[in-house]
Amino acid sequence: MQKRTKILATLGPASDTIEIIEGLIKAGANMFRLNFSHGSHEYHLNTLNNIRKAMENLNTTVAVLQDISGPKVRLGDLKEPFELRKGDTIRFVKDDIVGYQESETEYVASLNYPELLDKVKKDEYIYLYDGTIRAKVIETGAQVKAEIENHGKLGSRKGVNFPNTIIDIDVITEKDEKDIAWGVENKVDYFAISFVQNKKDMEHARKLLNGYHGKLIAKIEKFDAVENIDEIMEASDGLMVARGDLGIEVPYYEVPTIQKRLIKKANAACKPVITATQMLLSMTENERATRAEISDVANAVLDGTDVVMLSEESAVGTDPINVVQTMSNIIAKTEEIYNFDKQSKLAYLDEFDVIQGTVTKLADDLGAKGILALTSSGKSAMKISRYRPKTKILAFSHKRKTLNSLCAIWGVYPITVIKEGQASKMIQKMLKNLESRNILDKTGPYIATIGYPAGIPGSTNTIKILTEGEIEYYLNLPTNKKK
Repeated sequence: MQKRTKILATLGPASDTIEIIEGLIKAGANMFRLNFSHGSHEYHLNTLNNIRKAMENLNTTVAVLQDISGPKVRLGDLKEPFELRKGDTIRFVKDDIVGYQESETEYVASLNYPELLDKVKKDEYIYLYDGTIRAKVIETGAQVKAEIENHGKLGSRKGVNFPNTIIDIDVITEKDEKDIAWGVENKVDYFAISFVQNKKDMEHARKLLNGYHGKLIAKIEKFDAVENIDEIMEASDGLMVARGDLGIEVPYYEVPTIQKRLIKKANAACKPVITATQMLLSMTENERATRAEISDVANAVLDGTDVVMLSEESAVGTDPINVVQTMSNIIAKTEEIYNFDKQSKLAYLDEFDVIQGTVTKLADDLGAKGILALTSSGKSAMKISRYRPKTKILAFSHKRKTLNSLCAIWGVYPITVIKEGQASKMIQKMLKNLESRNILDKTGPYIATIGYPAGIPGSTNTIKILTEGEIEYYLNLPTNKKK
């Protein structure tokens, strides 16, 4: 429980067994990502079952995030790789062809979304091979012709980006609809929606949940998503700063400031934010991270991110457990200089924020051993987290689903499910559970927050300071005694 910033680890061939997943949890992983750009439903179901078995074995709580692949724009097949040089031209046609070299300096290729060619304008840019090759549009019409501006080798099915073009396509593909239905059926906690452009994309995804209370994360990886961030935030349960494609869609030197701006906006809106892509990439093959990667993780923590994410490092890397342990160590050390106590810097979002703000101040001023947050919807724990208290937030809920979702919230440690009942009985159960886990300091104090009547979302209305004497009283309260 030493770190407050959470770790989201992608699972893959190197890390999808129960044994490795348990090792990742012990090393500090709080959430697991299922990447639906790869793998079958059968494969992901086996991995999901392994996560839940590991969680059961360790008597702990973790969350599962299903990353929906979205409409990745790709080049068509090529007869052979293109060895492109500055000044060469590449012509994109709408027909589904196998790309070929037309002359010494001219190449022809197709896209998997040919309708995008109607949206491209002269002097706009097309980035090939995930941004490594840059081409400037010189002709438009029935075909699009672009001039290559730097050398690069281009192969079949490589990614294509349009950093200046509003492509305005449906980001939920037919495959994505089936994948989301799988996630609903198997009760994943979070759905990450790729290539979001505006709030309509998130509203479409919400409808596909068919009433299931999964959380929707908007992946911010397009320039128009950055421009539409306020409306996207309103329609989402959280954000992911997906720096891979984002670093292609916007000038590379803008990525750090965009990251900081998005994290600040998410913090202010009381919504979790995940910082992703290449955080410890060198550890996919190496035992140690680079100094730059270590600083990158540390800066995301200091920016205020709720979660930092591992991709290839934990999915296909040589030592996934070492990667998570390294990230945990970086987080824990960085948080020694963290800027806690954001209460004076954030405006209240509603009347209940006054209660959560008071809880935060009380806990830190009294040097409390913990904040016991009993929450039905998870909102009260999230609002306490928003103020970034030094005191750890020990969360209890009437619902398992709520408890799982809190794994993505900074500083919140999901403990267990507490059934609804009288306030005194619920406090007793919280304390007894902590005692059974050997994490209760009976000298106190603790700050307890509950809502009464129990089980009504948004009803947190009680703050109780539990001193040493009161802790002893509740622990010894007869189970049949009413108050």
